Amino acid sequence: MLLERLAPVEPGSAPLCPARLPRPVPGPGEVLVEVSACGVCHTELDEIEGRTPPPRLPVVPGHEIVGRVVARGKGASRHAEGTRVGIGWIHDSDGSELENLSPRFRATGRDVNGGYAEYVTVPERCACPVPGTWSDVEAAPLLCAGAVGYRALCRAGIADGDVLGLTGFGGSAHIVLQLARHLYPASPVYVFARGEDAQAFALEQGADWSGATDEAPPQAPRAIIDTTPAWRPVLAALAALRPGGRLVINAIRKEAVDRELLAGIDYARHLWLEKELTTVANVTAADIAAFLPLAAEAGIRPRVEVYPLAEANRALVDLKTGNVRGAKVLRVRA
Repeated sequence: MLLERLAPVEPGSAPLCPARLPRPVPGPGEVLVEVSACGVCHTELDEIEGRTPPPRLPVVPGHEIVGRVVARGKGASRHAEGTRVGIGWIHDSDGSELENLSPRFRATGRDVNGGYAEYVTVPERCACPVPGTWSDVEAAPLLCAGAVGYRALCRAGIADGDVLGLTGFGGSAHIVLQLARHLYPASPVYVFARGEDAQAFALEQGADWSGATDEAPPQAPRAIIDTTPAWRPVLAALAALRPGGRLVINAIRKEAVDRELLAGIDYARHLWLEKELTTVANVTAADIAAFLPLAAEAGIRPRVEVYPLAEANRALVDLKTGNVRGAKVLRVRA
């Protein structure tokens, strides 16, 4: 599925079109992956609607990819043919510890063709073996929603017993909740979500409390992770934090629809007493490599809604307009 021009994603829209492209050839140090499943991420909406636009068009979106290595370029020896691998947002970078911040960072499905396709190439170090714990469609959201959520949880800096908040409860947060339960079993987890369906889903998934975005939780959290595209949850989370608390924004872009709310920020209520605000920028290959075996150990089970590849446009519209109970995944190959 090909993105040929930027456009709004709204009911009835079809920003992606089917296309027949040549099968890619892996270059030196690369592998060719036959795609079986690809997750549908909010970042695709940001790409298509122009908040983080591709540097050139057309491009194939998709960066939560699960498939099998079917060919190797010159010098590639890390993965045998037939190995099941996952590919995330990082296509390539400088290989440093902070490669997610490097100007050399290139994103899968934005800067290069991604996984809304039958085949994709990637440098072998950015393809990670996927444990056998999950089916292909279950594993797909772990490659971004899970791995970036893992990075956000690390940046939250909590200890076992600290109260953790999650604002927004979709593809990433429902995985982070399961991971937090494994790593910090004594920590209460509170979920802030704007809809009653999302609040109920959070409780089903094991949250200790769930309420509206602006609702006061039972205790002030030590850290809150924001996975929403909006600004209202940022102000609400800052107000809810305990003194010395930290807000981690896990979003590549924020939409402009409610940006005017930032004019109402109050220093004493939102920022004073050494509250902190930080962000998650991209993801490293090491994040994905560390997270996948940890997710298997933790018994994480992503909730997925599956669409055929030909219905990618419907999946995007549903992601933009509907209640999200878990993650949306395209089935590319049975």
